[in-house]
Amino acid sequence: MNKNRLEAFSDGVLAIIITIMVLELKVPEGKDLESLLPLFPKFLSYVMSFIYVGIYWNNHHHMMHTVKRVTGGILWTNLHLLFWLSLFPFVTAWIGENNFAPFPMTMYGIVLLMAAIAYFVLQSQILKNHGPDSVLSKAIGSDLKGKISPILYLIGIICANFNTIIAGVMYIAVALMWLIPDKRIEKIIDSQ
Repeated sequence: MNKNRLEAFSDGVLAIIITIMVLELKVPEGKDLESLLPLFPKFLSYVMSFIYVGIYWNNHHHMMHTVKRVTGGILWTNLHLLFWLSLFPFVTAWIGENNFAPFPMTMYGIVLLMAAIAYFVLQSQILKNHGPDSVLSKAIGSDLKGKISPILYLIGIICANFNTIIAGVMYIAVALMWLIPDKRIEKIIDSQ
């Protein structure tokens, strides 16, 4: 099965997710800088989630370059990833509306963790279908960032109950870790 439909559908869903998130930012009623201050938590949550969606889009794009054939398992695991990513607008709005309160921050972390797990499951499904000598297998290697991320999310989720600043730092740390472009897949593809 061709991968073009999977890529187009995924790109469309991610574009809709970003659109929904930005629509949550309402225009302030005032005309001065002070009227923007109440929107700061919403804007900050939007920026953080926009970066996360961008990271997933970028990594998904690169991973799909390694796919030679799409199976039913890959389609379903891709939908699983898109499900968790589709919850980003909800939890983003929730933390922004509630000034990063403990329970919304916990739920934000859970959605981030579940999206990371879903990405890992999709990656594993692709590896299962393409084998240990595949481009993706060679490119990801030991995948240190992929192993560290869930640990930082779990720390953030636990910390959100008593210190939302530490939770936020954990979530931002994961984003910063993945924000640095990963050239592994590009290097493997270019070398072939």
